[in-house]
Amino acid sequence: MKIPQKKLIAIFCAFGVFVFAFSLWAAEELPNPLGEGVVDPAVILGNIINAALGIVGSLALAVFVYGGFMWVTSAGNDEKIKKGKDMIMWASLGLALIFASYAIVTFVIRGIVGSTGAGGSGGETTGTGPKPEGEAPK
Repeated sequence: MKIPQKKLIAIFCAFGVFVFAFSLWAAEELPNPLGEGVVDPAVILGNIINAALGIVGSLALAVFVYGGFMWVTSAGNDEKIKKGKDMIMWASLGLALIFASYAIVTFVIRGIVGSTGAGGSGGETTGTGPKPEGEAPK
């Protein structure tokens, strides 16, 4: 007896929904996969953007290495030399753009987080001021 592919997919999806619903029902509280205390949307968005920029930066580095490999192994072929040089040039410009966008995103996210009072450098003490009475100096 052969089960049609659509029916098999529907059975697996139904089973997955059942397992997910049961796990929600059985769990007392779902743990936060981002870590304890991470609930601010600005922090979550910053983490997503940082991860995406890291992946794009890795891809630009791979293009840079491939362009250098193409240039070194060109064996005097002018077309391959030009293609390798162009790849290195565009990868360098891409890395510069990635670094600039990372700096801008970090600046904006820190500004948002600092202005909402959700963390950052706004209002934090460094411990250099006077100590409250009854507290021993460190």
